[in-house]
Amino acid sequence: MDDRSFVAAQDFLLSSKTFWTKQIYEDLKRTYEDAVARSGKTPTTPADVAAILEGDTLYRYFAWLERHLQRLKYAGRYGLVPYHDERRSVLAPPLRDTGAELSPTLEMPSYYRRVDIHQHPGGVMSDELDGYVYERGARSTTPLMGASHADLHHRFTDLVAAQDAERVLYGRILDMGCGFGKSTQPFHEAYPDARIDAIDLSGPCLALAAHQAPSRSSPKVRFRQMNACATDYEPDSFDLVTSTMLVHELPPGEIEKLFAEAARILAPGGRMVHLDFHAIDGPFARFMHYGHGLRNNEPFMQPWAEMDIHASLSDKGFTNIKVIPFQEAEGVDLENHAAWRFPWTVIQAELKTGG
Repeated sequence: MDDRSFVAAQDFLLSSKTFWTKQIYEDLKRTYEDAVARSGKTPTTPADVAAILEGDTLYRYFAWLERHLQRLKYAGRYGLVPYHDERRSVLAPPLRDTGAELSPTLEMPSYYRRVDIHQHPGGVMSDELDGYVYERGARSTTPLMGASHADLHHRFTDLVAAQDAERVLYGRILDMGCGFGKSTQPFHEAYPDARIDAIDLSGPCLALAAHQAPSRSSPKVRFRQMNACATDYEPDSFDLVTSTMLVHELPPGEIEKLFAEAARILAPGGRMVHLDFHAIDGPFARFMHYGHGLRNNEPFMQPWAEMDIHASLSDKGFTNIKVIPFQEAEGVDLENHAAWRFPWTVIQAELKTGG
């Protein structure tokens, strides 16, 4: 396919998703609120909301459109997968010697292999071009943010750095689940003298990260293929452990292992900060979020959203635990959700010092 046809098709899908995000969601929310007002009963659980909406024609259209816009984005005639596959001879060779530290024998967890995450055919680890596909797909994940999507990672890094103003700057940073490197670069810019290790299960994503990242020429940044729940690092290896949109893609047992691993490799007093989806306000928002997880092939969103983070982190030796809403872009109203959005959340804690 030619570039013009591909861009036009992807732009159409993005415009449709924007309409879905704003207008259809607004109409659906109004439909729900009207039904609640007529019933005189206030829903308290997602199941209560489901009883009102699951048979509603507008909701069924909303759900159908969400599922199939994502499918077309990746696997349709003008989808990301066929577009990049047609350019394999040009795109693939530069990825084969990028300096990323890949581990071809690394065992992929079963949960990672059995779900085509985000409806990405084969997931993000089965084809050498998966990094390119994932990177292009991420540009339209959050249509409300538009061109400012890239700034989300900088906003997160700025938040971490602002809280670090009165501390000794972090010298050793681990970026868990770094993907194609978008989350890593802002930390390299904020802490240019720090040693940064960026790890991920996906070899194709790491190869693209090492190939494209401005930090690739820095000996202080390493891209390594590794399971964040079971790394090869020694205790006391890092001052800061971070991740961006990783935790919600893990089963509950793996999340517990991730937190335990962070505690193991952090120095006493070190910080762990994750940007993810968790602070969900009310049964309607939960119902919509859980539905998104099922329709977008992200089955662990619900158990993660219902997890007692404070208890889990306290058990592993963390203190100063905070779970706070995160404003992903300027102008986003965290109180009144006029459009569909992810429940962006920052989860942060410090490893206890002493015995």
